[in-house]
Amino acid sequence: MGEGIRLTEKEMKYIQMFETVTGAVVVDCVEDGDLLTFVVRQGDLKKALSGRGSKIKELVRVFRKRIKVVELAADAAVFIKNLLYPAEVIDPVRLMERPDGKTIAVVTVNPRDKGVAIGKDGKNINLARLLVKRHFNIEHVSVQ
Repeated sequence: MGEGIRLTEKEMKYIQMFETVTGAVVVDCVEDGDLLTFVVRQGDLKKALSGRGSKIKELVRVFRKRIKVVELAADAAVFIKNLLYPAEVIDPVRLMERPDGKTIAVVTVNPRDKGVAIGKDGKNINLARLLVKRHFNIEHVSVQ
């Protein structure tokens, strides 16, 4: 896990059970209200979703929370695309350095998917921003 990642005791328990049930390795977990987001090691998404998602459905029942599973990527742009799925990213993700030295990502999504990318009350984009900052030290993600 990245050095800036702090997990609650509850999140650690969620990770332990998720890994036991799915066999996928979790690199991060965020609990936000009734949504649990698990970031799995690159290549482990298929493991986590195997059996037509039956393992995830079981965990939804046990945790009584919705679950989102995202695959980590070595490349920040790919990770951002993974985070915004199912919104269709139509141009390459642009990473730009601001004059203050902080990096921001600008993502262009299909106009019909903009609501999906941002999410109700900005939940999806805020989650993407948090995870991109934790794993790639990118300060901000902007959706166009």
